[in-house]
Amino acid sequence: MARNDDDRVGVIRESVHSIRDAKNIFENLARAESGAQSAVAGVRPNRFKYFTAFGLFTPFLIVHLKHTMLRTFLARSSQPQRLVRSFVPSSQQGIRFISTSQSSGHPEGKECYIERLSGADEGIAIVNFNRPKAFNALSRKFVREFRDALQELRYDQKARVVIIRSLVDGAFCAGADLKERSTMNPTEVKQFLAGLRDGFRDLETLPIPTIAVIDGAALGGGLEMALCCDMRVGGGTKKAKIGLVETKLAIIPGAGGTQRLPRLIGIPKAKELIYSSKILDSAAAKEMGILNHAVEEESGFNKALEIAREILPMGPLAVRMAKSAIDKGTQFEIDSGLEYEQACYAQIMPSEDRLEGLAAFREKRKPAYKGK
Repeated sequence: MARNDDDRVGVIRESVHSIRDAKNIFENLARAESGAQSAVAGVRPNRFKYFTAFGLFTPFLIVHLKHTMLRTFLARSSQPQRLVRSFVPSSQQGIRFISTSQSSGHPEGKECYIERLSGADEGIAIVNFNRPKAFNALSRKFVREFRDALQELRYDQKARVVIIRSLVDGAFCAGADLKERSTMNPTEVKQFLAGLRDGFRDLETLPIPTIAVIDGAALGGGLEMALCCDMRVGGGTKKAKIGLVETKLAIIPGAGGTQRLPRLIGIPKAKELIYSSKILDSAAAKEMGILNHAVEEESGFNKALEIAREILPMGPLAVRMAKSAIDKGTQFEIDSGLEYEQACYAQIMPSEDRLEGLAAFREKRKPAYKGK
């Protein structure tokens, strides 16, 4: 009990110090504000013109200082060693302090977030879906966080491959959040679908390779999202459920499914799947050409990671230009496509990576590409 009392006294002392710190901060701010105003008021008339701007700016400067110093105080007082601690009995140590810090690997409250691998896998970024209560259904919040993650990756020069996966057992993405959708008026539905299409286009136009891991249900909008990736891997042949099921609800795919699926597997097969709302397992989806790989394991993540590791050592600029040449060049007739390919090739010619590749080949060593 004596040990507990001593620790409680220590906590109280720290709290008193924090209060004193706050008191000193605001007393200093008050003196600074008074001094600044006096300085402006005491300027001689013939020099006042030089201080007019400063006088007008003073209130904003003081507010900024208040906010800055307050943030500093709060940051200092929020450190674990300055927080009130929880006392938990321990048979070995007597008192054990509980950490109040959160793990950076799984941000609390986030439904979609980025995880970056390190070491030999540095350059591989994973976009994790984690909305278990709704099987990663596409709500406003989910789509907003998804688009934020894509924007971050678009301008991340260290990211070379992106893997998209779900942390929710049995679901990749169950499509639209129908409960939320039922509360929207027609205008809000149109706005949401426009944002969803833009988000999927953001994914499709990422300049680096993308791989979707489909270990569960990828239905409706979930499959439409996966179709925006460069490659798709399915895990657990009977566990995955893949399909565009909108006609069952008397609507049609509204986020690109009627355009991307026919381009991927051909018009007749896409019509069959969309007209009938047929749901496929991994094996059938691979046979149709929707999946690149269907594995027997519960998850296709290891296969996706294997593919990412095969891409990682390649020249990053070359991979980016190859993706652009394929995605855009194939939308033209052959002669225009070849011209676009040549334009992409021309962008690589002056790169440091190209010279490094030639030098490494000549010296019989592994190249060290820098993406320059």
